[in-house]
Amino acid sequence: MSEPVVVTEVRNRSMWIRLNRPDAMNSLSPEVLQSITDSLDEAQRRDNVVSVVLTGTGRAFCAGADLKYVHSHLDEAGTREFLLQVLNTMNRIDSFPKPVIAALNGMALAGGLELVLCCDLVIAARSAKIGDAHANYGLLPGGGGSVRLPRVIGVNRAKYLLFTGEFVEAEAMQQAGLVHEVVDNDQLEAATQGLADKLATKSPIGLRRMKALVDDGMEQPEAVAMRFEQLVSEAHAHSADMKEGLAAFQEKRTPRFTGY
Repeated sequence: MSEPVVVTEVRNRSMWIRLNRPDAMNSLSPEVLQSITDSLDEAQRRDNVVSVVLTGTGRAFCAGADLKYVHSHLDEAGTREFLLQVLNTMNRIDSFPKPVIAALNGMALAGGLELVLCCDLVIAARSAKIGDAHANYGLLPGGGGSVRLPRVIGVNRAKYLLFTGEFVEAEAMQQAGLVHEVVDNDQLEAATQGLADKLATKSPIGLRRMKALVDDGMEQPEAVAMRFEQLVSEAHAHSADMKEGLAAFQEKRTPRFTGY
């Protein structure tokens, strides 16, 4: 039997979703995209999962779309269907209610960069290379790259990566604000799990609401976002986790959050 294109594993309270097409540099085929979506659905259903880690097998995180598949389906209907699936998967990651960590084990290019842009936190191995790469093959971003990249690293930096197709070091993307931490290659999984374990000690409902406040607030005028924050904070005051957190502070103990 062939290996699954995506494998999952729950460690502590994080679900690792690992792209598993190393011979194809974990490129995105319809099967991979569907498997990512199915894995996220499972992670959302499971109360014991607080965060998700997205990573790859082998020397690439993800090299983008499977260009062999794209070439063989280069007609109006095939292109439209594939682009829609790509965008739906990216949007599913972007809007996922639990924190999503990208662990860049290697190259993150084109659609791979678009995957990274949909994640909340990014840890990269020192050897990882990051770039858009669409321009190298006469392609355009189709998974939100031209929209999300300038919002994260700024318009000028984004245009440079989009126009040149260059691959840059992880440290450069850390300075640009996309990558949060760069670690030695052999420390990537431990550092990522350490971050996931830190999130596992927090209130699940608090993390979900905090993520929603930030993401929704970015799309609203400041005054509207501030009013929304106040309303959500008022509602959150009735949560069991907030009461537990305050009780734990008062009693000088570690909170035991339930996610409600």
